[in-house]
Amino acid sequence: MRCPYCSHQDDRVVDSRSCRDGQAIRRRRECVSCGQRFTTYEYIEHTPLAIIKSDGRREPFDRGKLQGKIQLACYKTTVSADQIEELVDRVEGQIGNLAEKEVPSQQVGELVMRALRELNEVAYVRFASVYRQFKDRSDFARELEQLAN
Repeated sequence: MRCPYCSHQDDRVVDSRSCRDGQAIRRRRECVSCGQRFTTYEYIEHTPLAIIKSDGRREPFDRGKLQGKIQLACYKTTVSADQIEELVDRVEGQIGNLAEKEVPSQQVGELVMRALRELNEVAYVRFASVYRQFKDRSDFARELEQLAN
């Protein structure tokens, strides 16, 4: 780290603290050359994530959009807002752990369906019906049969 006072390259860390709700680290530094103290902040650099739609378009990942779709599937079920938030956090974390800058929407849909299947069967079937584009009741029947197994 270059000293902002004398531009010397050597410093030592005097104090480190977590700040901004654990999203950053505040470091108090002292220049070895001039003795001046200065503060630096370290932040996690988030790589923007893009979703590849089925038609090939790319759009930025939108946590709010994902949460809205899940809330719609969970409407009038026993799933609480906290459970939905936790599910969105889990799916977003799984997507982030893929270490990919672009993720197919099909992969996101599969992660959501897997999580909903464990959480609430009705919400799972609702989400699956839209995601898999059920055409008629035989599609519903087939999904319900698989759910029973």
